[in-house]
Amino acid sequence: MKLASYYQNLNYPIDFIIIYIREAHASDGWKFDGDEFSFIRNHRNINERLDAIKTMVEMGNITKNHNIHIYSDTMNDRANHLFRAWPERLYVLYDEKILHRSGPGPIGYSIPSLDYFLKKNIIVQNYLSPTDKHLLIHTTRPSWNISSFEHALWLYDIEKQTRKLITRNLHSSIKPKWSPNGNWIALSLNKYPSITRINDHQNEQQPEQYIYLYSVVSDELLPIHLGTDIPLALTWSNNNSVFYLATMNIWSTIEYNDLDKDEWYDVIQYRKSKVSESTTIYRIDLTENNHTLIVKRNFISNVSFLISEFLFVPLEEKLVYSTVSRDLENMDAFELYLIDLRNTSSLVRLTNNEIFEQDLQLSIDGKQVLFISWPLGSTRKRFNDTQNRLYSVNLVNGQIERLAENFFGSIMGYTMNNDNSIYILGQLGTEAHVYTQQLSTKNLIYHNGWNGTYRSIVSSRNNNNSIAFVYSSFEKPMEVYFINNIYQLQSSQAITNFNQLFIQRDLPRAKVYSWKNEDDQQIIEGMLHYPPGQFQSKNLPLLVLIHGGPLDTSLNQFLANAFYWATMAASEGWLVLEPNYRGSVGYGDQFIAEVRYKPLSGPGKDILSGVDQLIKDGIADPRRLTVGGYSYGGSLTNWLITQTKRFNAAVSGAGIVDHASAWGTMDIPGFHTYFFGGFPWEVPYIYQNESPIYELTKVRTPTHIIAGEDDIRIPTSQSYMLERALYYREIPVKLIIFPNEGHIIDFNPLHGKIKIREELKWLQKYGNQSSNYNELLNNNEKLKLNYVFEIYILLLPYIIIKSI
Repeated sequence: MKLASYYQNLNYPIDFIIIYIREAHASDGWKFDGDEFSFIRNHRNINERLDAIKTMVEMGNITKNHNIHIYSDTMNDRANHLFRAWPERLYVLYDEKILHRSGPGPIGYSIPSLDYFLKKNIIVQNYLSPTDKHLLIHTTRPSWNISSFEHALWLYDIEKQTRKLITRNLHSSIKPKWSPNGNWIALSLNKYPSITRINDHQNEQQPEQYIYLYSVVSDELLPIHLGTDIPLALTWSNNNSVFYLATMNIWSTIEYNDLDKDEWYDVIQYRKSKVSESTTIYRIDLTENNHTLIVKRNFISNVSFLISEFLFVPLEEKLVYSTVSRDLENMDAFELYLIDLRNTSSLVRLTNNEIFEQDLQLSIDGKQVLFISWPLGSTRKRFNDTQNRLYSVNLVNGQIERLAENFFGSIMGYTMNNDNSIYILGQLGTEAHVYTQQLSTKNLIYHNGWNGTYRSIVSSRNNNNSIAFVYSSFEKPMEVYFINNIYQLQSSQAITNFNQLFIQRDLPRAKVYSWKNEDDQQIIEGMLHYPPGQFQSKNLPLLVLIHGGPLDTSLNQFLANAFYWATMAASEGWLVLEPNYRGSVGYGDQFIAEVRYKPLSGPGKDILSGVDQLIKDGIADPRRLTVGGYSYGGSLTNWLITQTKRFNAAVSGAGIVDHASAWGTMDIPGFHTYFFGGFPWEVPYIYQNESPIYELTKVRTPTHIIAGEDDIRIPTSQSYMLERALYYREIPVKLIIFPNEGHIIDFNPLHGKIKIREELKWLQKYGNQSSNYNELLNNNEKLKLNYVFEIYILLLPYIIIKSI
């Protein structure tokens, strides 16, 4: 039986129950020769049914180790009638609610889609120990029993090739850090969900906070009490007894608000009431005495803004840190600073570029700090229309240099080597590969690996050349790999099996698909996913699934979650096109710049050209076309259904319909200011021409809409506007709001499950109907008849005269 094999992969956190009902193909009934249990007759009493269960257990190789509970239905078939199970059916229950009900089994099971929600692990990051003996692996997956996402930290012994779980409760926003000797790991646990959601500043009962030290030697997790200070980032010094900690100051805001309470009561003063942001830096001294850890906390400095990342610079006895802000209108908050620990009043600002600096690393000689830039919509144009770039800043003279300057694509990651060279993860088109750059030259060396996507690369800083990385592709799920040198890329073996379940399934196959936008002859490409067993088939129902961003890309990788669900849609029988329209990264800076002034109409034409080509090639069925996307993909979906009636169904998530009002209510107005070419009052015609709200009279497409209740990136009001307009126009529409969710639906994994479930149901309900297609045909026929009638009227006088 298949259930026993499922248990091996899904035994946490799921209980398996079998309810044995009456025989579907009994020997004295509807006997079916292909059924392995067809020798069992119809049960005449409960004892015969229990005997049949014993036979099933023996033939199905179900042992006590499987811990699968088996129950018998009553002789009046009560469970069968309640669950409509005959001949067999798969259910998933949670909190006394049915989350999933398959079709009649075994052919009606939808295992590939279901497996993701129960098993899929995403590998977030790797961290190689200073001794090269161990590798830290951070993974995340849904945790149904607590309606949250589990963040696990694993310790992998490189020599023994064994893996040990440290915690399933890692705080995801604070990176764990190795001590210099590799014996300790400093980390933060997410014991209190409120520390990741600090919006309720009226509640003065702040939870107690801790930093933890994990001992690799003793396998102990030791707490360091912080009081109510919320940790933001940490870094070790070059001493195993000292690390530095940045904590958020929240009390100052509460106390400041209390001063105004008597005068203003509960009245909100908009900009004044915004939470002030500052950080305190501490030095944590550790002393071991008779197996007891003594902790002393020393104040270093208070700094403006929030600290995102920390680096200790031993050569200078200084700290480098990056600052961020939750107020994305304040672009000046995203910079790099240098503080002298010998004179903490000495603070140097290293950058002035209004971009998000991330992934800080110190060069081998300790004189430079490297970072990846992520553009946020700066007022300085040179920092806007770019992909992710790699920079270094000289800590002696402050000079900033762009690395991998000649690379055409986008930088996804990097790691420093012991010879002062850099391994760079560079994305070109749908692929992300490994390159090397020596700091003394601008040329990159490409390393020939597998087609697909390499992520999270780390390398040894000692004399060996060992490298660890995460890899996935269409055909290989995400796993961690370890090699002794860079030239072993194509022969590397996975050291984890987190997602082994997926290689045991007949999953969709995908390929890169290219087409031309006839307006300007620009070549566009995307990922094309075929249903299982139908690779290269023709005349398939199509879902155009549009990525967000626009500074994002659909890659040759294995992803399956609430936002990247092409694999699940293909598993349900859809041909899925993920277009990399203009604005996508990996195709050069100009490809991004071309979306400016036409942020919806430009990419929209790229996408429609792809649909035209799929129909022309006979791959997509023109009678069964659907479209969907989330965030920017949702905005493009909203725009596309105003431009054509060819789509039978649309699934729009967190999309915009009125860009002027979105500019006034979203948390990143700089996005609109840049891509639309100005403020709404400066270029009103662009805001109006690119806003679907003014074209909704053209919509005929049944539209499913989802939004997060607390979304400040794309305010929920945009979804309400779209729903109301379509409802008044009597277009089939459904709006679902997820409580406690922001723009990234990451509060409760059940919400992501429901999102995909409802979107697939909507596509199934409307996507295979060809009403819009028939309407187009009817309209075309009417146009032809009108044209013929007009010609006849014009020729009628000539015919009459000729006949006279």
